[in-house]
Amino acid sequence: MNIVAILFTIAMAGHSSADQYVQPVNLDTFEVRSTSTINFVDNNNNKFVRVGSEPVTYEELRFYALHECKNNKDPDEKTIDMLIRVEKQFSPPPAMRGMILAAACKESGYNALAKGDRKFSKNKRTAMAIGILQLWPIYEKMYPGLDRTNAEQSAHAWMQHIIKKIPKVKRQCKYRTSARTWLAAWVTGIRYKKVGGRCKEKPTHYRLLKKWHRNIKEDRKSQSYCTSEDVCGC
Repeated sequence: MNIVAILFTIAMAGHSSADQYVQPVNLDTFEVRSTSTINFVDNNNNKFVRVGSEPVTYEELRFYALHECKNNKDPDEKTIDMLIRVEKQFSPPPAMRGMILAAACKESGYNALAKGDRKFSKNKRTAMAIGILQLWPIYEKMYPGLDRTNAEQSAHAWMQHIIKKIPKVKRQCKYRTSARTWLAAWVTGIRYKKVGGRCKEKPTHYRLLKKWHRNIKEDRKSQSYCTSEDVCGC
């Protein structure tokens, strides 16, 4: 037996027989993942851009309120800024940011003199809902001195009314997150009383708000991609 055959025999003796491998490892079944470290330092030499999961900002929401409201393609900027200013005073949770913008867009297209809900009046001609948030006469009783055609006064009354519902919603719904509590308070505040509350319901305005939030996050992804060093820009 030559030396090559001897060495081959010794090497094979150190291995187990193939029939011991009942379920051999198939590398093709492994999911290979790679994650790049996000560099949060702000300098132009970074290879990676920051893709944040931070809540949407009012500046981002302002853009959508100005340009993505079907009921008014060219709203007054001062009105949008006023609504943002009023909402900030009540500090809604991040997920609810822009709630008053979405509501005002859907209700009146940011029109402080809008009139609606005539079909609910006795003569079917008198407008029951008036103003930027389409408040009913009951608001004038709850908030003496309120002028429903005054956009800022209406915005304050609308937010205050929702805030007042939070303690009741907490008792009824027992939600653990502030966002879910605010959402239930929102729909409770703008709709008629209901036995058992409205814990499982959502206001129609919320669909627009979610769309804005979702689009803003998509915008961020696109911007991060366009400004990365791996592409030439968009």
